Parts: sequence; C-alpha cells; structure tokens
Amino acid sequence: MSTGELLNIDPLELKFELELKKQICSSLNLTNKTDSYVAFKVKTTNPKKYCVRPNTGVVLPRSTCQVVVTMQALKEPPSDMQCKDKFLLQSVIANHGTTVKDITPEMFSKEAGHVVEECKLRVLYVPPRQPPSPVPEGSEEGNSPRGSVSDNAHFSNSESAVASRTFAESHDKPTEAKALIAKLTEEKNSAIHHNNKLRQELELLRREASKSQGGVSFMLVILIGLIGVILGYIMKKA
Repeated sequence: MSTGELLNIDPLELKFELELKKQICSSLNLTNKTDSYVAFKVKTTNPKKYCVRPNTGVVLPRSTCQVVVTMQALKEPPSDMQCKDKFLLQSVIANHGTTVKDITPEMFSKEAGHVVEECKLRVLYVPPRQPPSPVPEGSEEGNSPRGSVSDNAHFSNSESAVASRTFAESHDKPTEAKALIAKLTEEKNSAIHHNNKLRQELELLRREASKSQGGVSFMLVILIGLIGVILGYIMKKA
C-alpha cells in the first residue's frame, strides 16, 4: 500500500492470473486521506493491451474509489512469466465540487506549477488457481470398512448370513408341523374310509343274519370288536 500525502493505493502491484484467450481483471483501491477533493489519472506504458476504468476520476474527501484494470486476452503464454508493462497513477488536489468532466490534462502538469503526486505500479503474472483435488472414497479417518455396520443400520455380510439362516430355521418348524398335520389328516381320512366300508359290510351281514340266525351272533361280535379297535386307533391319531 502506498502512503502518499493524498491517496492510499492498494495494492502497489497489479496481479493478473494468466488464462489464455480470456480477458483478465485486476483492481486498485484509492483512498482519499485528505479533506479536499483529489483528482487522479492512470497511465500505462502499453495502452493497447490494457483497459482502465475509470482512467481519470475524483475521490471525495475521506472516501474510497475503485479502479479496474482489464488486460486483453493473450494468445500465447509469456515465455518467462515476466511482464515489463508499468502503470503510473497521478493525483492532485482539485477544487471543491470538481467532477470528472472538469478534469483536464493541465491539472497534472508539473510545468504549470501544480503539485502532482505520482505512484508507479508494476504488473505481475501469476499462474491460475488450481481446483481442489477430489478426496478419494474411504480416505477420511473414521470411515467404516466394508462389511461393517454403517450409520444407517445396514448389515455386514456375516450378519446378513446369520440373519438369513435364523429366518430359514424359524420357517422350518411351521413347515414340519404342517407336514405332520397333513399326514395325520390323510391317515384319519383313510381310517374313516375303512370305517365306512366296514359299516357297509356290517349292514350286509345284518341283512344276511335276518335270513339265517346260525353263527351270526359270533360274527357280529367279531365285527363290533374290530370296529372298536379301528375307532380307538383313529381317536389316538387325532
């Protein structure tokens, strides 16, 4: 920062981040240290290469003005990143109420007896800023390794296998019970079928008994006993 009697100039070097085929800007802040109006003018050794806005102006008392310098797009990078271009900022006390339209070249003429404060500014080329490198996945400290339980309660491979096995075992028992019930039901239906068949045969024997009473009572006792055995077997299975 320049600490002249009229203006503080910040910075004293115009830095341009080089990017080919693109206009690049750099700025200056001019702060009026006095209670007077201060007129300024910016000159450069290479006016075709730079555009200065504003190149002339007035800084009000105890206030700040910004000057933007735009460098035209470069087609090729400089070989040694060095720049010989220079800027000269001139400042002078102006009358109260002076505006940009009132500024004339004679105001900055030392030959006319004006006290002109001058500050030379250098031009620096700097490489463009590099974007931040992406962080590889899993490189941060505290990350859970693969296969562990994450924050959102996902299971690891081993826990998933245990859960699957437990789930399968829990479903095996109802399956076995269903198979046993089906088997008992089938046996019950078979016994009922045989029972019905025996009842039919018994009915047939009774009809025959009405025709012949000899030896029928003995056969009847045997059939009744057989039916009792079958019914007891059915009730036991059920």
